[in-house]
Amino acid sequence: MTGTVIRSTGSWYVVRMEDGTTIDCRIKGKFRIQGIRSTNPVAVGDVVDFDPEEERGVITKIHDRKNYIVRKSVNLSKKTHILAANLDQAILVTTVAQPKTLYGFIDRFLATCEAYDVPAIMVFNKMDIYGEEELAELEYMKAAYGRAGYQYIETSATEGVNLDAFHDLIKGKTSLVAGHSGVGKSTLINAVEPDLDLRTQRISDAHGQGQHTTTFAEMFQLSEGGAIIDTPGIRGFGLIDMEREEIGDYFPEIFELKSDCKFHNCLHLEEPGCAVKAALDDNKLAPTRYQSYFWMVTGNEDDNPYRQDNYA
Repeated sequence: MTGTVIRSTGSWYVVRMEDGTTIDCRIKGKFRIQGIRSTNPVAVGDVVDFDPEEERGVITKIHDRKNYIVRKSVNLSKKTHILAANLDQAILVTTVAQPKTLYGFIDRFLATCEAYDVPAIMVFNKMDIYGEEELAELEYMKAAYGRAGYQYIETSATEGVNLDAFHDLIKGKTSLVAGHSGVGKSTLINAVEPDLDLRTQRISDAHGQGQHTTTFAEMFQLSEGGAIIDTPGIRGFGLIDMEREEIGDYFPEIFELKSDCKFHNCLHLEEPGCAVKAALDDNKLAPTRYQSYFWMVTGNEDDNPYRQDNYA
C-alpha cells in the first residue's frame, strides 16, 4: 500500500492514504543502514510504500523525492535533519521584532532552498506592532530581498492584514511554513484555516522570544486543496554539503553578477576585478546579504568587514 507521511514523531510515522484514512507506521530496520545520515530517514511529505501489520504498518520503501529541505541536526553535528520533502514551496515567516528574525538565519534558509530546488517566499508578519525604527528596517529588508528576486508579502495575523494574499499563496500547493518560534506561523495558519486550531503561545516577556509549541513537523490538508506543513520553531539553520565555490550560486543576485568578475573562479572576497564587491561598494548589493555570503564561504564572521550586530 502507498501513502504520504503526514507526521513524524521520531520512531512512529502517521501515513495518510488516498482515501484520507491514516495509519501509524514504523520503519524497517534496513533504513537505518542505507547510508542515510539523517536523524529522520523518513520525513513528512515522503511518499512511502508500507505493509499493513494488524492495526499498524511497516514502511518498506521511500519513493524518490522531487526535493526536500535539510539542515544540520541541532545535537548531532555530523547528521542532518530533513524538515520536509516533496514541496511546492517553502514559506519563511519573519518578524522585525518580538522576536527579531536575524539576517544570517534568513539567508542560510534561503540558500538551502536554492540548493535543494525549493521555491521560497517570504512573509513579513506582525505589521501591526512596528514603530518607526522597525518599519525603516522592514523597508530595507523588502529592498534587499526584492532585489534578490524573492516574492514577499506583509501580514498581521492578529489584525487580518493581507490574509487573503497568504491564503492565495498556500491554496492548492504543498507548503512548508518555517521560522523562529514566536513569529506567528501557527497564528497565520489558524487565521486562514480556523478548523485546524493549531496551538499558539505568547512571546516570553523575559527574552522577547517565542517558546516552542509545535513539537514535530506535521502536514495538514487545506479546505480548498493543497497541504501545509507546520514545523517546530527553528532557532538556527546549519548548512549541509555546500562547497564554498558554489555558495554564491545560491544567492541569486550574486549569481547574476559573477559572470562579470575578472576571474571565473572568483570567490568575491579579495580578488581584483570582482563585480560583486563593486556592486556592494556602489550600494547595488545589500550589505547584510553579502555578510551572510562572506560568513558562509569563510566560516569566520569575526573577520567580516561588513558584519552587523544583528547577524546570527
